[in-house]
Amino acid sequence: MKIPRSVREIISIALEEDIGIGDITTSLLIPEDHESRALIIAKGNFVVAGIPFVKEVLSILDTGIRFSVFINDGSKVAKGDVIAEVNGKTRCLLSGERVSLNILQRLSGIATLTNMFVEKVNNLGVKIVDTRKTTPGLRFMEKYAVRIGGGSNHRFGLFDGILIKDNHIEAVGSITEAARLARGGHRLAKVEVEVENLNDLKEAVEAGADIVMLDNMSVQDMKEAVRVVRNAERKIILEASGNVTLNNVREIAETGVDLISIGALTHSAIAADISMKVVR
Repeated sequence: MKIPRSVREIISIALEEDIGIGDITTSLLIPEDHESRALIIAKGNFVVAGIPFVKEVLSILDTGIRFSVFINDGSKVAKGDVIAEVNGKTRCLLSGERVSLNILQRLSGIATLTNMFVEKVNNLGVKIVDTRKTTPGLRFMEKYAVRIGGGSNHRFGLFDGILIKDNHIEAVGSITEAARLARGGHRLAKVEVEVENLNDLKEAVEAGADIVMLDNMSVQDMKEAVRVVRNAERKIILEASGNVTLNNVREIAETGVDLISIGALTHSAIAADISMKVVR
């Protein structure tokens, strides 16, 4: 995977934030030419995600770093499993430890939660997708983690998809007018419309929406929305969104929707527990 320049810059900023003018403790205790071997160890059960970014962190500090991966991204680990071994300058390993683990723990947590949702809807033909509710600056990495967990990405940002939401509709005056303006101004992108009830759904369908997001609808209304859309003369994708949990995601999937978008994948995932241990 090619890491974008913007992500490398974010990683550099994270290192500068932590190290500042220098790692005082490490520079006092460790000779500059001292080398060590360090193990990255799972302290719980989770799905690994973020190894390429850990490599980037440590490579910025030590271009000669040697990285051996034993468990690849997307694999499940158990407590005590050694994920990777790193060999290089001891100062660099210690100075880069926290930033490396922060990224790996965060992304593994996202991948793990995503995988839990994906497994809940197994064999139902629905995709679990993320949202833009990501940590500022970390969107590329967090959406990567969603994919590693078996989910799919919704639009990356405001620039690569048309999604007409309630505030757009309020500002313009109606779903019909919003869809007309969107379709007339940008013919290459599909038009998605967010609706909150069945009347708005019917208006969105008649307005030519390619995708309709069912926002916080009851399961019963979702079932009716699927019936309406499947009887339409053209293919329309249905996306369920709002208050989706591990307890209700399968019931939502069983309504027949195509996508289920879940902000919690990125805004509420609990970081995995991972450590780095220097071994002589």
